[in-house]
Amino acid sequence: MKLKPSAPPIPSECPLEACLRLLAGAWTPQILWYARPGPQRFGELKRAVPGVSAKVLTTRLRELEARGILQRTVLPSSPPAVEYALTDLGREFIPVLDAIAAVGGKLRKSTGKSAPRAKSASAR
Repeated sequence: MKLKPSAPPIPSECPLEACLRLLAGAWTPQILWYARPGPQRFGELKRAVPGVSAKVLTTRLRELEARGILQRTVLPSSPPAVEYALTDLGREFIPVLDAIAAVGGKLRKSTGKSAPRAKSASAR
C-alpha cells in the first residue's frame, strides 16, 4: 500500500498564519484596499469603508500602524490633520488583495451570487 505524501509540518511561527491573522482583523482588508491609492485622511477612510464605526476604525488604524503596515503622518495644519499611507510592508499586501478579489469574482460567477457580507458591529 502506497502512502500519500504528507504536508510538511507547520512551523512553530507559521508566516501564513501570521498573515491570515492580520487580514482576519475586522475591516482590515477594506482599510488596506482603500489605502492603496496613496495617503488617506481618517474621514476619507471612514467614508470609503461603509459600516465601520469611528472607534473600530481608529483601533484598527492604530494596530496596523503598530505592526508597520500603515504610516501615520500628522500634517501641519490648523486644526491638525492626519494621513495614513501604506508602508513598504503594507504595499506587499496589494497583490494579495488583488488575488483575493480575483478569486472572489470567480466565486461570484460560479455560484451566481455574492458571498454573505459580514454584519457591522452596530447590526449585531
